[in-house]
Amino acid sequence: MIGPDEMPTYPAERLAEFSARVFRHFGVPEADARQAADVLIASDLRGIDSHGVARLHAYFHMLTLGRINPRPEIRIVRQLPGTATVDGDNGLGLVVGPWANRVAMDKAEAVGSGWVSVCNTNHFGIAGYYPLQALERGLIGWAMTNSGRLVAPLWSAERMLGTNPIAIAFPGKVEPAIVIDMATSAAAFGKVEIAMRKGLPIPEGWAVDAEGRATTDPRRLIEGGALLALGGDREHGGHKGYCLAAMVDILSGMLSGANWGPFVPPFALQQNLPKGSVGRGIGHAFGALRIDGFIDPDEFRSQVDDWIRAFRAARPAPGTPGPLIPGDPERQAEAVRRTSGIPLVAAVVEALRDVSRQTGIPFD
Repeated sequence: MIGPDEMPTYPAERLAEFSARVFRHFGVPEADARQAADVLIASDLRGIDSHGVARLHAYFHMLTLGRINPRPEIRIVRQLPGTATVDGDNGLGLVVGPWANRVAMDKAEAVGSGWVSVCNTNHFGIAGYYPLQALERGLIGWAMTNSGRLVAPLWSAERMLGTNPIAIAFPGKVEPAIVIDMATSAAAFGKVEIAMRKGLPIPEGWAVDAEGRATTDPRRLIEGGALLALGGDREHGGHKGYCLAAMVDILSGMLSGANWGPFVPPFALQQNLPKGSVGRGIGHAFGALRIDGFIDPDEFRSQVDDWIRAFRAARPAPGTPGPLIPGDPERQAEAVRRTSGIPLVAAVVEALRDVSRQTGIPFD
């Protein structure tokens, strides 16, 4: 029996198989369906519940409405030895993103670095998935994407930018890799959705309501309010989060020919489509670096190990267990969830059951 405060857990393999079958239901090819499911489950395993199977219902709706092309012809439309622009043909970002990331890694292996911008694509899951793929090839990896408007610029009450995440990973030798994966907003929108599902308030400094007043009620954000940039107000560094979001928007959107700022199409159906268009779809950007282009790889990895050990040894702040290394929480979550299963809140379970009912694909 599961207690009233406990969440049921599901094996990662079972959720991956269900997700892949849902994608195949819409004509997504087998390899692409499994790739898409892999990105989703990687998010759940790493404890980023907002971007895992909780998003499957949204993909289901977008595919049902024909808003996403299940069989895209992804292609390179412009390139130099170390750079490329990819057109995703309005495919699943969970497929287009990995395809373009492989191009960046291939170029890095060939000429030392690879930088790829992507247009005409959709939500690509967690940004951290992509530099993790680079680590497997001994590379430093980088990923970012713009997204539908949810964030108010500093001193504005209007949504103009997406949560626009950045991720980058550096391999260690003995120590685990340093993996940075962060939104440039005060919080990811998915965390607000999770709070609303649980009936909980959101922390101060995350959001404003439709009038631009600070709020801790997730409903006021969803009903016309906006997220704040990382840092919140200027006194707490909100101008820095705003500038980071602008950087991601320009590199992902303008550089690729995708939409930017308030013109980026939303992923969640409850958001209004922007008026007009200045480009094609959502934009991503990927980068990969060969370490031996800068320094001996073994020396670099040893220095990463030394960095990690030095920071772990720093004196803890009162009431804390001591410094975290970027990627620690995700690694800890994955160690538990690979063995114990992935916990799902009741609203997500019901959403997956709804997908099951409408597709005929068994879930329970």
